[in-house]
Amino acid sequence: MSIILNHVNHIYEEDTAMAFPALTDINLEIPDGQFIGLIGHTGSGKSTLVQHLNGLLKPTSGEIYYNGADINEEGFNKKELRSKVGLVFQYPEHQLFEIDVFSDVCFGPKNLGLEKKEVELRAYTALKQVGIADEYFYQSPFDLSGGQKRRVAIAGVLAMKPEVLILDEPTAGLDPKGRDEILDQIAKLREETGMTVILVSHSMEDVAKYVDRIIVMNKSRVLFDDVPKEVFRHYKELEKVGLAAPQITYIMQELKAKGLNVDTDITTLEEAKEAILKALGKK
Repeated sequence: MSIILNHVNHIYEEDTAMAFPALTDINLEIPDGQFIGLIGHTGSGKSTLVQHLNGLLKPTSGEIYYNGADINEEGFNKKELRSKVGLVFQYPEHQLFEIDVFSDVCFGPKNLGLEKKEVELRAYTALKQVGIADEYFYQSPFDLSGGQKRRVAIAGVLAMKPEVLILDEPTAGLDPKGRDEILDQIAKLREETGMTVILVSHSMEDVAKYVDRIIVMNKSRVLFDDVPKEVFRHYKELEKVGLAAPQITYIMQELKAKGLNVDTDITTLEEAKEAILKALGKK
């Protein structure tokens, strides 16, 4: 099953002088198990789009289907939808509110009406999945570092056992080590569970390294939707809308221009290393 967006439009402040389109004629299919990167400059419509996927926002027009059902039809169970399509906001403190970390992660599954033992098992498992040590379980979430808060917010969503995990700029403000740790854990979780992951990011390097597919938003519309190598071939068009390809793409273009026989579609450091050694005739 999948999420399908059919001619979705969203206009903020509709019927006022301040009206502006945030989404314009969006048509997308998000199949099970895919790792998707959603990129675009600030104001392009990324966050508005993901908030439609679990019903936090309702389209001005168009339909959104989850497993074949229109999520905005009368009688559709949006509470159940939000347990299946989990959204982690860019600022984790917006999702943390309980007296301690463990209680915070228990909140979601508790509201599903599960037994206490199952709630606590889910919370413990989720905290371990994101790398939170036992010593932090009974600390206030507001005493944690930015990276730890981010992990706890992700654990709170994972404890619901979602089929789709949406991460809105999950590495914003983190140092490179913290960024890599969180994204490596998300990639591992996706591999182990088969869940769909949608990563909203400004980092081309992160997107190139982890995702199967990239959706590029620009001025409320989908500009590109393809595998990373195909999207980054349009690096000049990306530059025109305030984006760019990964730095490796530019390096490979320069090497090619200087006569080294390398593949200019390469987007990750590991691929670049292998290609350069091969071009130089070294193992």
